[in-house]
Amino acid sequence: MTTTRLLQGEITDNLIIEKKGAVGWITFNDPAKHNAMSYDMWAALPGIIKMFEDDDEIRAVVLTGAGGKSFVSGANISQFEKLRTAADAVAEYERVGEEAQGSIYNCSKPVIGRIDGYCIGGGLNLSLCCDIRIASDASTFAIPAGRLGLGYRLTAIRNLVSTVGAPQALDVMLSAQRYTAQEAKAKGLIQHLVPVAELDKAVDDYLAKVVANAPITLRAGKKAIREFQKVPPHVDVEGIKQMVLACFASDDYQEGKRAFAEKRAPVFRGK
Repeated sequence: MTTTRLLQGEITDNLIIEKKGAVGWITFNDPAKHNAMSYDMWAALPGIIKMFEDDDEIRAVVLTGAGGKSFVSGANISQFEKLRTAADAVAEYERVGEEAQGSIYNCSKPVIGRIDGYCIGGGLNLSLCCDIRIASDASTFAIPAGRLGLGYRLTAIRNLVSTVGAPQALDVMLSAQRYTAQEAKAKGLIQHLVPVAELDKAVDDYLAKVVANAPITLRAGKKAIREFQKVPPHVDVEGIKQMVLACFASDDYQEGKRAFAEKRAPVFRGK
């Protein structure tokens, strides 16, 4: 199998873009920060997905993390003070994040998440934009928004509910609990769970099945499923958006950031 490195350095040094035969690979590449997503990484994703969409030789896309310890550990907390505090900065960050996740979710080609290690917060959101999630038994999963005072956009909640159902989605959000790979499999957060040593083979075997299928059939099937998962028109989208923005404008959000930086439990007051 030939491997071609594409655009490395031209997009962002923290993303490795490769073409391996009929598969396009996106590797989140900041192991020192457990592949936490920076603004530049979010901003680069739509262009990369479009490049893969436009390449007729590519039949599937894989998202994975470098370093063997993380898929993506969440958003880059060190950028929060600058990019997720002022109202206009929060709005811009939300727009970029929404566009990035939407590009993966709406990709017409099959997208597989190869998960090994931390899959937390924004990392779990990214994985839920994939069609299939294959994880090693060394992986852990959580949405710790409640420990930070963050608001979660509607599309991220849609993806969570579509994947595990409303009762399990409520459990994930309300508890902010961290789950083992076995627990995540039981909840439906991942479809396939394998030992670490078998992860690459499991991903390769699944990709072999996908790329052997008729692309036009897969596109039609995926499109139909995505249409079925659309948020109904009567949902109060604007109201939910304002609630999310209010989270970022709250004292609790400031406390969540401080507590995280100081490695202590936050004390929230609901304001």
